[in-house]
Amino acid sequence: MTVTDLVQSRPGGPAGVAAPVPPTLAPAPASASLQQELLRGLEAPICLTWEWTYACNLQCVHCLSSSGRRDPRELDTTRMRSVVDQLADLQVFYVNVGGGEPMTRPDFFEVLEYSVDHGVGVKFSTNGGMIDASNARRLADLDYVDIQISLDGADAMTNDPVRGLGSYDRARRAMEHLAAAGFGAFKLSVVVTRHNVGQLDTFAALAAEYGAELRVTRLRPSGRGQDSWARLHPTAQQQRELHGWLVARPEVLTGDSFFHLAAYGQSLPGLNLCGAGRVVCLIDPVGDVYACPFALHEHFRAGSVLDEGGFAKVWRSSELFTELREPGNPGACTSCGHYDACQGGCMAAKFFTGLPLDGPDPECVLGHGEAALNAVDPKGLPIIDNDHSKRRRLPLTVL
Repeated sequence: MTVTDLVQSRPGGPAGVAAPVPPTLAPAPASASLQQELLRGLEAPICLTWEWTYACNLQCVHCLSSSGRRDPRELDTTRMRSVVDQLADLQVFYVNVGGGEPMTRPDFFEVLEYSVDHGVGVKFSTNGGMIDASNARRLADLDYVDIQISLDGADAMTNDPVRGLGSYDRARRAMEHLAAAGFGAFKLSVVVTRHNVGQLDTFAALAAEYGAELRVTRLRPSGRGQDSWARLHPTAQQQRELHGWLVARPEVLTGDSFFHLAAYGQSLPGLNLCGAGRVVCLIDPVGDVYACPFALHEHFRAGSVLDEGGFAKVWRSSELFTELREPGNPGACTSCGHYDACQGGCMAAKFFTGLPLDGPDPECVLGHGEAALNAVDPKGLPIIDNDHSKRRRLPLTVL
């Protein structure tokens, strides 16, 4: 999780400068002392993910939140403003806004402007379908707003089977509108799959064409991704090639998506540990707080912003977050010499593939995860208890 990836603000704010960088961050991999400090948790999250709605005009096969239908309990505008106030009081640096498609909210711009006016920067992820020329100009006029356009194929043939028919063309049009409006360096966000990993150079060139930055993230078996992960996640050989590609291109943003690849022997720039409940968390559209942005499941629910004490109390004193901040047990990885580098991998990836949380990552570069997966009973996989899909979820068969 690099400084560049955390700030996500752009020039054009007061005096033409970006928002200040928190002093606890560093652009290089976290030192041992800083890593220990982060493992114990911070007084407030540096940033957090906030899903504004489950409504979506697409039905992506790997959607982390199984979005599609709006939840009738979705926070109204008044409560959304209240959450912004809570985050501002805690001096949260910025929020990653997503969904669903956040722009489907009728009050999208109202809440967006309220956030930045109260010192909470916003980076929102969108499929681009609602960014026309007018909305692009409106977004370009706002300070401390960053945009991630999601695209999972460098061409429609690769992208649309995952994200939906016509989604590639809509995303390209959105990028054209943002560039024409003079928005600046928005992000092109790519979930790496076995079908697009060979297109990374093309993605980089596409981002450069629009003056954008490339951000790549890991495919998680969460939400509808639980059905499609086995068919979409990169092969072991592709993982190795991806690691080499990222090491050679430190300008590509990754967050902490690929810290498990550190076991190859060279860490990527950034946090290189699971920040769930320590540095980051998630607020969902109805106000529930989860430890991990990739694990919307009751197992990881820590409380609600609607509870007495609001978000601050959940962050600082929930039993789940307190437990996550305790020193971890390497478990099955105890004897592995690479544990200090990869920290056992992704909690969400393990949980949704049926592996124990103290077990190896399912994509362990040494192959321990693959062996552990062979012993998992498919009937025992966690049930997705937060499904807002427009239709019954079915295993992916189109690829």
